[in-house]
Amino acid sequence: MKPKFLLTAFLITCLCFAKAPDTQPKEILLWPNGAPGSEGETGTENVRITPQGDHVISNVHKPSITPYIPIATANTGVAIIIAPGGGHSELWITHEGYKPAEWFAAHGITAFVLKYRLAKDKNSTYTVDKDELNDIQRAIRLVRSRAAEWHIDTAKIGVMGFSAGGELAGLAAMRFGPTAANASDAIDRENDKPDFQVLMYPGNIGRLAVSKNSPSVFIAGGNDDRSDISEGMAQLYLKYKLAKVPAELHIYAKVGHGFGIRAGNKGAVTKWPEEVMLWLEDLGFLK
Repeated sequence: MKPKFLLTAFLITCLCFAKAPDTQPKEILLWPNGAPGSEGETGTENVRITPQGDHVISNVHKPSITPYIPIATANTGVAIIIAPGGGHSELWITHEGYKPAEWFAAHGITAFVLKYRLAKDKNSTYTVDKDELNDIQRAIRLVRSRAAEWHIDTAKIGVMGFSAGGELAGLAAMRFGPTAANASDAIDRENDKPDFQVLMYPGNIGRLAVSKNSPSVFIAGGNDDRSDISEGMAQLYLKYKLAKVPAELHIYAKVGHGFGIRAGNKGAVTKWPEEVMLWLEDLGFLK
């Protein structure tokens, strides 16, 4: 690793933990008056806790982001919107949401954990390509609309997704549209194109298309994951290489699916967040 980066990361970590936050982060609804497509949905959000302590959420009808803001002296101006995985039927929001957000905020990156609607939840009327995609695009626009408040550079807002959330982040990076300058909602006037993307063992990789306008990508996963993912990551990397879009690929030996950030992780895979930071530095997002 680069000595300059290691020293900077160490100093930022010390600063971020010098003062613990007074309160836990609070969710911000993407649509305070109700999400389009969720009209009439009044079901209660479900939360179950696994024996390992993971919070797993389902029955989402009020999509939101939960912000993790670095202290002012450590803020790099970079932001990441994090989409947890769960097969589009639930959200494994601890090791693929809250813990990564805490890590990146401790290293000067403003992180937002996205709670999105679920197309494959029981009796769901939502779809990935309409409602879930709408949620992450709205999150990008919302963060851009409040960038000054959170001391974020509007040209340094990216997406990160795990498994099904990786598919969603990848779709956001290929289906961005023109800015709706005349939208009645000020948030919808913002640009929804992510400036970079981090795809962690993404699902349904084959449907991710690449163009010369695609944002730079960091792809990571395990060699022992399902073949469609472990091999698909390499194939996706080649798509980006052929399109001449900067791409980086990490496939960890003897690692399977769903590692995220867990206390039981061991070896090289525990360093993936640091590799993301180095990649962002290489691309010029971090100084």
